[in-house]
Amino acid sequence: QLQLAESGGGLVQPGESLELSCVASGSTFSRALMAWFRQSPGKDREFVAGIVPEGHIRRYADSVQGRFTIDRDNRENTIYLQMSNLKPEDTAVYYCATLSNWARLIPGDVWGQGTQVTVSS
Repeated sequence: QLQLAESGGGLVQPGESLELSCVASGSTFSRALMAWFRQSPGKDREFVAGIVPEGHIRRYADSVQGRFTIDRDNRENTIYLQMSNLKPEDTAVYYCATLSNWARLIPGDVWGQGTQVTVSS
């Protein structure tokens, strides 16, 4: 069973950039569909970006397309979320998670503890 731990959150101003990391422990990481989700106060958790095990196919939510990039390093058991041109509406707790269904972007059972990203002037 994988365990996930996010890091890299913080407070930034609109227009700035931030990179999140998620380190996985466990031997199945390189075969796992992985994704980032986020949740803002009073809102449902939403999909942000996903990546296939080999790393060559990615999907993004419309709201972050062109601003966020998801990547992975299977040698380091890590996925990344590079976020640029951040907006106040990107403020949320960001979670990394496995995906159980790529077509429908259904999360799996493994989640990290989350890292807070706040975009404010």
